[in-house]
Amino acid sequence: MAGRQLASKWLKTEALLSDPRIAGYIPKTKGYSPAGLLQMLRTYGNVVIKPVVGGGGHGVIKVFRDARGYGFTYMSSTRVYSDFGTMRRALERVKLRRRYLMQQGISLARIAGRPIDYRVKVVKNGAHWEFRSMVGRLARPGLFVTNLCKGGTMMSCRSGLRRSLPRVRTSAKKAEMRRLTLVCIESMERHFPGIGELGFDYAVDHNGHIWILEVNTRPQ
Repeated sequence: MAGRQLASKWLKTEALLSDPRIAGYIPKTKGYSPAGLLQMLRTYGNVVIKPVVGGGGHGVIKVFRDARGYGFTYMSSTRVYSDFGTMRRALERVKLRRRYLMQQGISLARIAGRPIDYRVKVVKNGAHWEFRSMVGRLARPGLFVTNLCKGGTMMSCRSGLRRSLPRVRTSAKKAEMRRLTLVCIESMERHFPGIGELGFDYAVDHNGHIWILEVNTRPQ
């Protein structure tokens, strides 16, 4: 049973941020604005902007600030500009004509230079939630989005963690991901009664910290 579906990434993020047990796992997230983007770039150096409504990695753009100036990566193309204003005008031409949100860029752990994240899918069966899958998604060479529909490679969660973070205890990190998922389910059900399945997209950074990138109510 699919149950209730929620398209807005912003509503789902707000719901999770309201729970102090979860807030520390969520990257800094704001609605898109040019002034806000400049501020976040000065703070974090990397910012991911994504449509408030959408999936499959469509329209997701990584914006960055480094020694060369300001730039962005969309699909496999990276452009760099000497100043923020010029970059922003170019960015507006690439963005989809939708509302966007901005998220603190997370430095994902990598395998052979390719970023990896994790999808945990859970489904409600009667009164109980069941874990259906925990998989790693390795980005196609040259891309920063890991979506399988964009050429990403699926692997077991265990293999992804072991290969990207060899110094981290894989079983402990998987257990932490499961615990966090259960807390998030509780919070999501409280805010959105009637949901029947959820897909959590998790990043694990170079230090082994887990981040919640996104929650889907219609996970593929």
